[in-house]
Amino acid sequence: MKSLPVLALLLWICSLFYMGILLFVGGFLLVRLEVNRTSTCADVLPPGADVKGDFCLKEPRFRRAVVLIIDALKADFTRYDPGNTSPRAFENKLPILDEMASSRPSQARLYTFRADPPTTTMQRIKGFTTGSLPTFIDVGNNFASSAVLEDNLVHQLGQAGKRVVFMGDDTWVSLFPRKFHRSLPFPSFNVKDLHTVDNGILQNIFPTMEGDDWDVLIAHFLGVDHCGHRFGPDHPAMAEKLTQMDEVIRSVIKRLQNDTLLVVMGDHGMTDTGDHGGESQKETDAALFLYSGSPLFPTPGSQMEPEVVPQTDLVPTLALLLGVPIPYSSVGQVLLPLFPLNSSLGASMSLSQAEALWINVKQVNRFLETYSNMAKDIPADGLSQLQSHFTQLSSQYLSSVSEGAPPSAELTASMQAYLNSVRETCRASWARFNPLKMAAGLLVLGLACVACFVLTELSLMVLQGSVLKAPLLSGLLAGAAVAACQLFTLGFVEVSWCFGAGALMSEVAFLWRIRRAFTRGSSSARLSVWLLLNPPLLVLFLRCASLLSDSYVISEGRVVTFLLFTLGLYIPLRLNWDGLLVPSPPSDTQKPPGLLPPALPLSTVRRESTALLVSVAILVGCLYLSLSFHSCREEQGSCQPSAFLTPLSRVQDSRVRNLHYILSVASLFAWAFLLHRWLRHYGNLNCTSVAVFTARCLLPLASICMGLHWAVSATPGDSFRNLAELISLAQVVLPRITFGLLGLGLLLLWLDPLTVFLKMRAPLNSRGTSVPPPKYRASTGVSPQAELHHLIPQLYQRIRQSLEDGGSEGDEADGRPAVEAYGLGTVYSAPLVLLCGLLGLGLLLLHAEGMAIAFLLMLLQAAAVLHLHSSSSTLSSLQSHSSVFSVPWAPVVLWSLAASQFFHATGHLPTFPSIQWGAAFVGFPQGHSGTVLPASLVTLNTFASHIMFAVGCPLLLFWPLVHEARGTRTGRSGEDGDDVVMEMRLRENPQQFSSALLQLAARYLFITGAQVLASVCAAAILRRHLMVWKVFAPKLMFEASGFIVSSVFLLVGVTLVMRVDVAVARLFQKLLPENSR
Repeated sequence: MKSLPVLALLLWICSLFYMGILLFVGGFLLVRLEVNRTSTCADVLPPGADVKGDFCLKEPRFRRAVVLIIDALKADFTRYDPGNTSPRAFENKLPILDEMASSRPSQARLYTFRADPPTTTMQRIKGFTTGSLPTFIDVGNNFASSAVLEDNLVHQLGQAGKRVVFMGDDTWVSLFPRKFHRSLPFPSFNVKDLHTVDNGILQNIFPTMEGDDWDVLIAHFLGVDHCGHRFGPDHPAMAEKLTQMDEVIRSVIKRLQNDTLLVVMGDHGMTDTGDHGGESQKETDAALFLYSGSPLFPTPGSQMEPEVVPQTDLVPTLALLLGVPIPYSSVGQVLLPLFPLNSSLGASMSLSQAEALWINVKQVNRFLETYSNMAKDIPADGLSQLQSHFTQLSSQYLSSVSEGAPPSAELTASMQAYLNSVRETCRASWARFNPLKMAAGLLVLGLACVACFVLTELSLMVLQGSVLKAPLLSGLLAGAAVAACQLFTLGFVEVSWCFGAGALMSEVAFLWRIRRAFTRGSSSARLSVWLLLNPPLLVLFLRCASLLSDSYVISEGRVVTFLLFTLGLYIPLRLNWDGLLVPSPPSDTQKPPGLLPPALPLSTVRRESTALLVSVAILVGCLYLSLSFHSCREEQGSCQPSAFLTPLSRVQDSRVRNLHYILSVASLFAWAFLLHRWLRHYGNLNCTSVAVFTARCLLPLASICMGLHWAVSATPGDSFRNLAELISLAQVVLPRITFGLLGLGLLLLWLDPLTVFLKMRAPLNSRGTSVPPPKYRASTGVSPQAELHHLIPQLYQRIRQSLEDGGSEGDEADGRPAVEAYGLGTVYSAPLVLLCGLLGLGLLLLHAEGMAIAFLLMLLQAAAVLHLHSSSSTLSSLQSHSSVFSVPWAPVVLWSLAASQFFHATGHLPTFPSIQWGAAFVGFPQGHSGTVLPASLVTLNTFASHIMFAVGCPLLLFWPLVHEARGTRTGRSGEDGDDVVMEMRLRENPQQFSSALLQLAARYLFITGAQVLASVCAAAILRRHLMVWKVFAPKLMFEASGFIVSSVFLLVGVTLVMRVDVAVARLFQKLLPENSR
């Protein structure tokens, strides 16, 4: 078997897709250019204004401020309805806010505080400290926070000499390193921990307030957010948390002095399931509460009150109230009700509304001019209109100041309109794309799909001729040339362009070499566009075309299920159309037997037809049941997520919790039993290898530990208080033991993947004339019935051929062979099945307990697809008797669709709020010191189905051989042509084995790559669509990430097959050292 060429070609194809994705994403998901300039006191008012002294030296409206950030404080949580006699867990739990706003209207206000998406904590902190708008790609940095380089409120307060004290979410410390007078950070990533951060704040906030070593106090509570992630908003734990926050606010208000401003705010909201990150109104609408011991607001009804306050507006408002310059990059607008209608800057109290607006307008215009000169991405016509508008405002305002008259209401409204226009212009401009990079990425991905399809159809020719050297060399030269040009012309190297140029040149060189091979007639293979027009590929293209529809993406789980159902029914219908499903006697019985077309026995046809129909029935049943495990998108309205997605610890009804636990444990052990039963049936558990030890011991032990872990995790927090420490220890130890057992099993499987048992009746002899060579038989069962049913007459036909004195005289007196090999017929598939079993248990551990049923359905559905493919191949052999081991397109498309289907059937969605962050804490309830391990666990959880089907993809090649019937494959001429040698037939044809494995892997990559290309096209074409950031961009990110994960684990599966092939070769060398090939 040509292992290195196969791996090299697959790695090359994967790298082409990776580079195309990198190039397109670099042009589609742009990061906004950060302006690293800082506002100063001299920038607050223009020269020439009649101002006495410096603004920063004036007494500010408030000397101190307390900012309480209650993470995920949804606007609905703060509404109070006294008529609600049976409130839900999150209702009427914060009465203090309504009490203050209604009883003291001049001192308190409660607003809806609207965030800009993405609604993740790091982006929100950046937003309400810099006043800028986040970009889409920043969501990837949410748990790898880098320092904020732009001018921000924390920096301005420090520059003004104010002592900023922080306590709470440690994200702030990574965003603003060395910016605080004093900080008390607490770990924030562990969403299962509801109390550590909040209790740490409560121990320090009141002593700090009572002291005099602070000017601005920032406290970021996380309990409400973590409670939402763990239990959802409608849970008793949420009621306790909100009640605790009500008491905190009351206590803070009692300690406030008249010169201190209190700000209580949420950074984002949450969905009905407690998640956030998207742009639905439930996620963007938080609460903002402002309070002061002295009068702060005008009389209700005297001014227009905003219904919704954008989060960016808090930055300029707090800056001017605390007497510091507005941060340079802010595009927010001051909240006018906090400023008096008429005042004078020289007064000791505050700015007037017009003065605050003018400072705001001047700052925004200064930023706009600087940014437009640096970035050049704001449209020229829009920029010209804004500049003209500012010139007009400047003239009118300075004219009114010089005349000593207060600015008119029209001028105030015009300044507000200008600020709104700038914000909207910036929001639109920062969604601008790099068309050249996007086009280049599309071209690289498109040619990668073409090259991959060519590889699927010409795999044998590509392996026989070394066609990869020229593409690799030309790609390296092209990449180096682009890097050199960039270095000499620009002074720096942009890596994405170098990779893109190298990939593009490599693809062109490969296709050119293939074309030359055809024009020279050096290959008898056929390649035509019409090959794309077979029904399975038409199903794939229909799915790809449907990705241009947002409604399809929203309902993708059900649509993929329908496509699987349709393609599953197509296979028996096609066989029936060809007359292969129902056995029929030969039409001409008068012909001599040699002239009759080869045919299977009628009993074999009946058996295979029955097996095929049973497989279709199981497939349909699994598809139907899997719909019960889907989650819901926010756009799906009345959809209710599956109850099995809820962790057992969040299920309040004890009977339902016990039922779910029983079903989950039963499914877990059914998974382990079915794997053990299959391995035992084919004789793969008879030897004493470490792989068999893994299957016999490690797999059951890991299952038991998982069941115990689920039992411990399902224990309610208020139960068994005396055993709390033991339960906490078990939540750490049990999953880690499980991970350790599974990891050990994977390592042992790689070290020794063979599960073959050799039973010898006599010592092996070397070649010679006195002792005849032995005959070999490889049996795949342990019982006599299994031995007879899965009999392999020769251990390996090439070995027998290599012996000079072959013949029947080698049998011993009782007719039994000298060597019996158990498990040799499934020597390749058994390690793959065991690998899938181990990986499946590890991935299941990262999911909610109820997903054990979904994983069992995944196993049954995969088996149904494999048997459907096996029976179809056997029946199709009535028409085609080719010795080439080629897997048709239909089962590969089915396999790929099943991966997408179970992505949804395990509770996942292509949206950021649906990411199951709790997977990062399985076995690590206290959190992590870094981000690599939790990110890896979340990735494994999210793409579990992609991993399982990718690593098990080579089974499509082996399964028809495992279940082959006598006479269905054409062997060499002679009496041995009808021998059922199962997977040993691959060893007889190493060239075709390599070609078939390469073709299968390339076909799977083509199918998944075509879906990535379709998502890229959808994002490019619909980049101005209303739903681009809500639907198409997340779908692109998940599709690209799924392809990367799938390709990596596909290579893992292929590499294991090659590892087994090497081990089998060594086994034969050991048996016949002088005659093995």
